[in-house]
Amino acid sequence: MTVNQKSSAQLIYLILAALFIASLVTSNLIFQKFFYWEPFGIYRFEISVGILPYPITFLITDILSEIYGKEKANQVVVAGIFASFFSMLIILVADYAPAIDNSPIDNQVFSRVFGLSPLAVLASMLAYLAAQFIDIRIFHFWKRKTNGKHLWLRNNFSTFSSQFIDTFTVLFLLCSFEVLPWSIFGGLLLSGFLFKVIIAALDTPILYLLVYVFRKKFDLKVGEEIRD
Repeated sequence: MTVNQKSSAQLIYLILAALFIASLVTSNLIFQKFFYWEPFGIYRFEISVGILPYPITFLITDILSEIYGKEKANQVVVAGIFASFFSMLIILVADYAPAIDNSPIDNQVFSRVFGLSPLAVLASMLAYLAAQFIDIRIFHFWKRKTNGKHLWLRNNFSTFSSQFIDTFTVLFLLCSFEVLPWSIFGGLLLSGFLFKVIIAALDTPILYLLVYVFRKKFDLKVGEEIRD
């Protein structure tokens, strides 16, 4: 690689890492709002808005795994963990600080919106740790088995498996912490997993496009990764 290509590769890596961390932290902050989506009247999805940015994290780790390799993808996952726990610490301090009388948001409203976020972050992090590392391991397992070919296979196999683990674990912990009632566990699990599967299938063309662009930009062969 030329000096300019190495500089571009580093910049793109930082941008992808920033998008990953922003998506992860945001999903933990907004999780308390739930909505429904009923495409063509076939099935009614009842899901948290926190799920909207979350599939982006799996798309990014698949791009990083394919172009930059397993080690670089794992580094971003670890960075996301630290960012999430740091955001949890800031929320705890902000929740503890007393609001003044003229504050647009009083203590009660702030606690209601953000008070459960630390529990959400804890549950999400435990689920996220398992899901992301499994996603990366399965992705590279199929990459080795297929000699770098059939990107759609490792993208979907790794994402489907890890997304089920993530959805099940985070809902199980949130119900165990009594953040959510057990009565809605099954419905949220089915809706959450099916939604993530659909998004994972839809983002496959995006993954192919971005991988093609990066391979062309950095003169990479199929299955080849950027080396430091």
